[in-house]
Amino acid sequence: MGTPAVEWELSGFGDEIDDDPKIQIAVMQALGAKHIEVRSAWGTNIVDLDDAQLRELKSLLDAAEMKVSAIASPIGKVDVSLPVEHEVERLRRAVNAAQVLESRYIRIFSFYYGEDVAVESIRDAVIERMRALADVAEESGVVLLHENEKDIYGDIPERVLDIIETVSSPALKVAWDAANFVQVGVKPFDDAYAKLRPHLEYLQVKDALFSDATVVPAGEGDGDLLRTVEALKADGYTGFASLEPHLAGAHGLGGFSGPTAFGIAARAFAKVLNEAGVGTK
Repeated sequence: MGTPAVEWELSGFGDEIDDDPKIQIAVMQALGAKHIEVRSAWGTNIVDLDDAQLRELKSLLDAAEMKVSAIASPIGKVDVSLPVEHEVERLRRAVNAAQVLESRYIRIFSFYYGEDVAVESIRDAVIERMRALADVAEESGVVLLHENEKDIYGDIPERVLDIIETVSSPALKVAWDAANFVQVGVKPFDDAYAKLRPHLEYLQVKDALFSDATVVPAGEGDGDLLRTVEALKADGYTGFASLEPHLAGAHGLGGFSGPTAFGIAARAFAKVLNEAGVGTK
């Protein structure tokens, strides 16, 4: 069997493998990837790494001939009641990291809100903050990727679309996370794909079960991974597919898998890609 006609860029969240970027890089290379998504290194979040640490990380990546697919920032994973400038300043640090590590993408979120707060009541505050973030991205030459996530404003497809269309910035696009949709009761392909495909710029790979929201390897849950991959292939998608397995545990700022579970996740996704006739490079 020859090389598939369609090939996507394989990447993955390095800190789901290990805190040590050397181990992150080695495992990603063993999986055949030439890219890595950076959320943290040496146990420190990307927006908190100082310039010396960023340069050291860049040196490690260069030595391994690895590139960065995206900066997986925590921007927007704060309460919407905080001042606009709070996340704007953190985004500037993420932009600096993106520039040092030579990545054009920065993953962001659309704000938490209190349990006693009606989601409709925070729309204007969310839009104001997302517009401010998009302004920074436009002037910096980076693209923000909004990840749908439970407990934020942009958790369901209708509100994700509202953000993207209202802000209407070439620097604000969609990062697709099927598992996160499942965890808020959304059927990813049936309920979200047609709405969000025009804005879909980046694929994050994890799956989950409707029954108890458990995260499982790609293709083993209710996230419609195969149908989504087949549709993206048919639509001409040629971007990144970034493994974010969350197989060993999850917490507020991310998840962890470890090298063994990460490998299981990669093989599961490779099976989905093979069935769809998509290769990786």
